[in-house]
Amino acid sequence: MHVEIGALDGVLMFISTPHRDERGFFTRTFDVSVATAHGLDPASFIQDSQSRTIRGGIRALHGRAGRGEAKLVRCARGAILDVLVDARPGSSTYGEQMSVVLDDENFTHLYVPPGLLHGYQALTEADVCYRIDREHDPAEDISVRYDDPDLAIQWPLPVTAISRRDLAAQSWRQLRTRLETALDPNPRDVSNNDVP
Repeated sequence: MHVEIGALDGVLMFISTPHRDERGFFTRTFDVSVATAHGLDPASFIQDSQSRTIRGGIRALHGRAGRGEAKLVRCARGAILDVLVDARPGSSTYGEQMSVVLDDENFTHLYVPPGLLHGYQALTEADVCYRIDREHDPAEDISVRYDDPDLAIQWPLPVTAISRRDLAAQSWRQLRTRLETALDPNPRDVSNNDVP
């Protein structure tokens, strides 16, 4: 297993080396010593989840407010286009995005640091496994529409399914304003502009 650095600050891709023979294959999907050598605390990942998504279905773009959550993501069956957007105002890659194909051929395991928006489109029917470092708190959920014009993400397939919640998500511009206002120690009150 080796590690590649992602295009966004803090993103890592753990690349497995599958061993194939007439029976099929065997591969390591995670290695504590490799993760530790790259600054991760494997013991901090406290919940595992799995989703199944039909071909063309989109789950996007989700994140957590507050201190966020770190996650490890891999596609156990099928293939997905995984998309990340940096929603950390202080980051050197704030507002930028990256995408990577995760599949059951190469077994890349993606480390997503706290503060990024995450989503994907299933390129086949796909099972995706997540390992996260915090218990889920729905009150901290944030999301941006998958088809936000400012992000202009190029999803490769026509959308076959998306949740009502994802369709009701805010725009990237709205989330940026919220995030940047939260960091401003002296926000201006623009509600009373005409009052002397």
